[in-house]
Amino acid sequence: MRLRWSGGVLLSVAAAYYVYTPLPSTVSEPWKLILLDALFRSFIHAGDAAQALGVCHSVHMLNSVVSRLEVIEPWSSPTVSVTDSALGGVPARVFQPVGGGAKLRRGVLYFHGGGWALGSGRKCVSYDLLCRRMAEELDTVVVSVDYRLAPDAVFPDQYHDALAASKAFLSPEVLQRYGVNPARVGVSGDSSGGNLAAAVAQRVHARKHDSMNVKFSIQALIYPVLQALDLNTPSYQQNHNVPILHRHLMARFWLIYLGADPSLLPHLLSSPSSLLHPSIPPSIRSHLNWTSLLAAKHQKHYRPVGMETGSREVMGIVPGLVDVRAAPLLAEQGILGRTPRAYVMTCEFDVLRDDGLMYARRLQDAGVTVTSVHYDDGFHGCMVFSFWPFWSSVGQRSLDNYIQWLDHNL
Repeated sequence: MRLRWSGGVLLSVAAAYYVYTPLPSTVSEPWKLILLDALFRSFIHAGDAAQALGVCHSVHMLNSVVSRLEVIEPWSSPTVSVTDSALGGVPARVFQPVGGGAKLRRGVLYFHGGGWALGSGRKCVSYDLLCRRMAEELDTVVVSVDYRLAPDAVFPDQYHDALAASKAFLSPEVLQRYGVNPARVGVSGDSSGGNLAAAVAQRVHARKHDSMNVKFSIQALIYPVLQALDLNTPSYQQNHNVPILHRHLMARFWLIYLGADPSLLPHLLSSPSSLLHPSIPPSIRSHLNWTSLLAAKHQKHYRPVGMETGSREVMGIVPGLVDVRAAPLLAEQGILGRTPRAYVMTCEFDVLRDDGLMYARRLQDAGVTVTSVHYDDGFHGCMVFSFWPFWSSVGQRSLDNYIQWLDHNL
């Protein structure tokens, strides 16, 4: 009996040790985030074990778990018609308000997050609920794109899918089919989806596409990931172990997306030594120089690190690191200045915070009207956690603000 009791105590202590993660005192609803992180970490460990045993790639294991927990088939309600379709050959789910006669509606093309490797624009409950609410409250046609995922597809496949879907959605035929006003079409996405939204906005609005009759009127980027040359910005340093997107996990997603060898992880994490590579001109370095682009309150006491360590060879091995299609933050001012007015949301406790803040600053410097919204108690992924069972107050606030901005600007 005593042995069982002792064993139970030890198991409880071990479980508590595994679950508990020290968090900043001001983060929104920390215990929910701790439990969510423990669940996510357990899935990651299971995926790593499966890969080590040769069963499957760790990402395939993660997606298998996600699909079991989140999968949802298209279902329509009295207010929103939901159907699965395709745009430019890319699968998508269309959320179309019911009724309204022959009037033209606004339209939003949405790219889901998940490190270019996880989730689904059609089958995840969280994105289904998000797009459904957008369609209902904004009386807007929302199309959620199901681009290909890593590791089966790597850069630039996801980008090409996003661009193909964008061009198709902006075509007169598709806009007419869904009753969308050509002057009121937006592109949006969260995390890696925000990366794709920013990248296609740059491409669609480039001079080479001036022949396109319809362009995006707005871009709404939710805690976007925008570069991998410097994974030691103040937000990466401050939040390296803050759930749910730890610094090493973001670096892993980058390597998987770019089709690079996982053994390069230490080199990627040692950046900004990569910025010293001779192939990178000073102009590009200035595009992510956080010592000049970030306000003092976000720089805090942090200093550039890693300048004397790491391998510059990673630049030659992984050319995608300096490709603006993968890293929109590296684009020239002339390109940024042609993109539409923007909404950029960032969270204090997110490694990607400074990516978004620097992009908002560079867009403003290029003459773009930008609404930069920052949540001091926010964490990465919070806006998706606006629904049961992972509801959070900051998630609800951020979603309300996002929808309100779309209503006023689209």
